[in-house]
Amino acid sequence: MAFTSAGETIESLVIELRQYARRYCAMALGTEPDPQLQRAFKDLDQIKADVVYPFLLEVYTDYELGTLSREDVLNVVELVTSYIFRRAVCRIPANSLNKTFAGFTSAVRKDRYLDSVKAHFLSMKSYRRFPTDEEFRDALRSSDLYNFRRRSYFLRLLENHGRKEHVTIEDYTIEHIMPQNDNLSAAWQAELGDDWQEVQAKYLHTLGNLTLTGYNSEYSDHPFAKKRDMEGGFKDSPLRLNKGLGQLVSWDAREIRNRAIRLAEDAHQIWAMPHLSAETLKEFEEKRAESDFSIEDHPHLLPQARRALFDKFTAEVLALDPGITQQFLKLYVAFKAETNFVDVVPQKARMRLSLNIPLESLHDERNLAWDVSGKGHWGNGPTEVALDENSDLAYVIGLVRQAFEYQMGGE
Repeated sequence: MAFTSAGETIESLVIELRQYARRYCAMALGTEPDPQLQRAFKDLDQIKADVVYPFLLEVYTDYELGTLSREDVLNVVELVTSYIFRRAVCRIPANSLNKTFAGFTSAVRKDRYLDSVKAHFLSMKSYRRFPTDEEFRDALRSSDLYNFRRRSYFLRLLENHGRKEHVTIEDYTIEHIMPQNDNLSAAWQAELGDDWQEVQAKYLHTLGNLTLTGYNSEYSDHPFAKKRDMEGGFKDSPLRLNKGLGQLVSWDAREIRNRAIRLAEDAHQIWAMPHLSAETLKEFEEKRAESDFSIEDHPHLLPQARRALFDKFTAEVLALDPGITQQFLKLYVAFKAETNFVDVVPQKARMRLSLNIPLESLHDERNLAWDVSGKGHWGNGPTEVALDENSDLAYVIGLVRQAFEYQMGGE
């Protein structure tokens, strides 16, 4: 019988790999037998967020083991989908998502699964944040959603929100209620007012002006009243996205804004934000803040001058981004974004900073840093630089900033 270096048999690893492949197929390839879970996984697939599967494989495994219920799995998948989708609408860069979800399971408490997932989402700040309802609504009302690559998914869920009998939007095309034509007809110019060019430029591709129809060619660039009253027009439309259009007298900036507000309200209920009571959230925050070590465990940081320098360094590093955290460990102090980007190793004569950036990627005009990638050392980075009371703190912080940006720029 063949064994791996970890003492496991090749057969056991193949069985485990097969189980994970089956779980992945259930989520990503539509083989999940439960219809509600299947629909949730299909929605997730529609937003093209492969980075979430390392976390969701763990969730699905725990579901099969009975650690969490089917309803909790649904909630977790919907939260993940909402998180990815809200960020896309709000145009928040996605380059940190790999690391966000690769390390997500470390925040999960198996005895309070769903609450711990919600708490972790709510704890993430800055570039990792879960966009608020206000931020999401504002982006929905003002963003170009016509050229949004997830627009079909977005309109499908908006149209089917609250429906038991789902509409297949592939049978329809996207319609600009106010036409795209740069040379709007006199009727449309009169409809929009004297500033019709500004109105068209500002609202053309926004949520309030977009809908679905099976009569795109018939609508053409006709005036709003004709689109409303013609056979198959807005008055006759069975689509919920067209609700209310048949009762409007005109179509102008005010009506576009009003419709956008209404649809954005529906959207924020579909792609919901997690909610926890203040007491529960505080409980999880306090748990995350717990550490077996403190500054008192690092005697080289306690002398007055060294403590003052360390406090100033800490303040400068934490000011780089609200998502950065500090943690005291046994042998060093870690500063983390997705993972450690700088560690402070206290020594008697100085503080040795371990930067998580290759030396060749560091712009260091003064050549203060050195390469330790092939040597044993405390800290997580391949590059080190010294910091003491005589150092140029601003210059050293500049090197630390590069380590932070290097981590944020990678996938």
